[in-house]
Amino acid sequence: MANRTVDLVVVGGGIHGCSAALHAAMRGLEVVVLEKDTVARHASGVNAGGVRRLGREFPEVPISQRSMEIWHRIGDLLDDDCGFQRAPQIKVAETEADLDRLKARAAHLRAMGFDHEVVLDRDELRGHLPAVSDHCVGGLASLDDGFALPYQTTFAFQRKARSLGVRFEENCRARTVERVGADFRVTTDRGVFTSRKLLNCGGAWAGEIARQLGEAVSVEPTAPMMLVTSRMPRFCNAVVGNQTRPLSFKQMQNGTVVIGGGRRGRALPDTNVSELIFSELRQTAETAMAIFPIMRGATIVRSWAGIEGRMPDGIPVISPSSTEEGAYHAFGFSSHGFQLGPGVGEIMGELVATGRTNAPIAPFSITRFTPEAGASGSSPTHSQGISA
Repeated sequence: MANRTVDLVVVGGGIHGCSAALHAAMRGLEVVVLEKDTVARHASGVNAGGVRRLGREFPEVPISQRSMEIWHRIGDLLDDDCGFQRAPQIKVAETEADLDRLKARAAHLRAMGFDHEVVLDRDELRGHLPAVSDHCVGGLASLDDGFALPYQTTFAFQRKARSLGVRFEENCRARTVERVGADFRVTTDRGVFTSRKLLNCGGAWAGEIARQLGEAVSVEPTAPMMLVTSRMPRFCNAVVGNQTRPLSFKQMQNGTVVIGGGRRGRALPDTNVSELIFSELRQTAETAMAIFPIMRGATIVRSWAGIEGRMPDGIPVISPSSTEEGAYHAFGFSSHGFQLGPGVGEIMGELVATGRTNAPIAPFSITRFTPEAGASGSSPTHSQGISA
């Protein structure tokens, strides 16, 4: 059974799909979101919750800055604080060579016109992280970043969007997408939806939607792993990373410690299953103990992984379709999309409603993966020597 034609169908109910739906509705569009499972079921609900500008790939920095402005007033936008807490984000250097690379990055950002990342010497590092290991020599910090609760945040975007009339169709997989005249026809498990505009926010499953639009791209399904400890005495008030070893580390208000950083389990997107690889989780735990010796006495109580989509170059697609006017993409956030959600949603809402944006999204074009782009050697300029 066919539904009436709406202004916009969004495929994918993660933070980017929900945020874009909200911003489109704020511009007066009638929106339907199709989610094959439930909102926040995958990466948007089970990530580390880092709200960070620190360590961003250079093309992402302007969007991350805009997104952070929204985070600092997230309660005004969503009528929900999303569990957001301001906290320093600090990337620790274990060697002088690591610190030199962080200094070079900060200098590059200053040349770009951004001064939010500041170098910390040994004493300054310990001022922020009294429990850090003696061998750590300094770090790089973005002092006005923070963290939030992923499920709460994504649901808050959904609730606010619903209050503006956005319809969410959960357990409703988009099977096929096609152009029919001036509209898009999306065939799902529960009938056909038609819309004037289409936005692909399908995460690890977005590649199939892109392929049906004639834009074949490789989206690798990944399963970033997380673990959490039992409650510990308060020793850390920052979100901590590492220059050379994968790490995302923070202590919650209740004393538990949540640790991630990008070590990957096994992603099985066809069955919605992610499997832990305990040898990799052990390395995550070893890194945490190396940076914070107090962690040697910690007890791990739970671990998990969610399914995320990673692009070959490690940065997302944020782009109009190159083949179908009125179609747009926002996917492949490569395990660092949570903080970008408010800003990217604002950009996509503007793009869908007006057909244009002043946001610097050219480096995220889907056309960078075409054979012609590869032959010309064109690619975004990435940050060097630092993990995103």
